[in-house]
Amino acid sequence: MRSSEEIIDYLNQLKEEQNVSISELARRVGMAKSGVSRYFNHTREFPINRAPSFAKALHIKTEDLLGIEPINRDNPPRMIPLIGTIAMGAPITAEQNIEKYIPEYMMDRYADDTLFALRCQGSSMYPLIPDGAIATIRQQSDVEDGEIAAVLINGEATLKKVLHVGKTVVLRPANPEYKDIILDKDHPGTILGKMIKYEMNFD
Repeated sequence: MRSSEEIIDYLNQLKEEQNVSISELARRVGMAKSGVSRYFNHTREFPINRAPSFAKALHIKTEDLLGIEPINRDNPPRMIPLIGTIAMGAPITAEQNIEKYIPEYMMDRYADDTLFALRCQGSSMYPLIPDGAIATIRQQSDVEDGEIAAVLINGEATLKKVLHVGKTVVLRPANPEYKDIILDKDHPGTILGKMIKYEMNFD
């Protein structure tokens, strides 16, 4: 799944290839030009829930814009564990027990990987990820800059964008009303895995 910056870069590429101005793109997606401009200036996170309208406006599939494989519901789903609740505001203790197993239809590329799901709670990742989303996590010990990861801090889990600054790891919320969390030798944390997608209204 592409990061917010990668989505905007791809949109910009498509916009230039199709000779579509920001004004025209704003008209097609039903937004003010100033709001669309903030996405392209990288001063506002691109909200994933707007991906379908932007994809339609530039004549591509939503999955292509987000960088994920289309879901093939003809194949039987893989059942993955939904593990407790993950905090996206002030972190709360993640219940390390399986609530239930949920069907996962994506993706062939993750067939040999360990996947699990976490329930997101809070508004620190809004508008990128809404409160109540179910995040699918690929278990791995590190992520690239700008990717969203589930991180364990003092026995509590949080979902944030990861940035590397020297030997320091910065966990950055999408919502500017929340502060960065700094991980270093005095304030350690463990990356549980990379978020590869989220879904809403699963139940």
